[in-house]
Amino acid sequence: MLFCPKCKSLLVPNKEDPKKIVCSCGYKSRQKKNLSVKEKMESSRRLEVVDKIIETLPLTEMECPKCEHLKAYYWTAQTRSSDEAETRFFRCAKCRHQWRQYD
Repeated sequence: MLFCPKCKSLLVPNKEDPKKIVCSCGYKSRQKKNLSVKEKMESSRRLEVVDKIIETLPLTEMECPKCEHLKAYYWTAQTRSSDEAETRFFRCAKCRHQWRQYD
């Protein structure tokens, strides 16, 4: 592996001329080398896609207007000017319906 003398980043082959090596900071090497970029991946490791939603939001007691369940996740966001209150968003823990509440 070769590193940039300016910023110490990894040098990679140039897209137009793969024999020249360049850096993201703009440095270009004057040397011409036969380089290739390879990535090795272990065949024993498998990627499993899980279709599951993990909620990390806090839970509160709030009635859902759709299913009338009494628990909902919530978060806040500043949707209007900074001198006005934040908007509170809710998502029902049962039916996943979302709504907002202005104060």
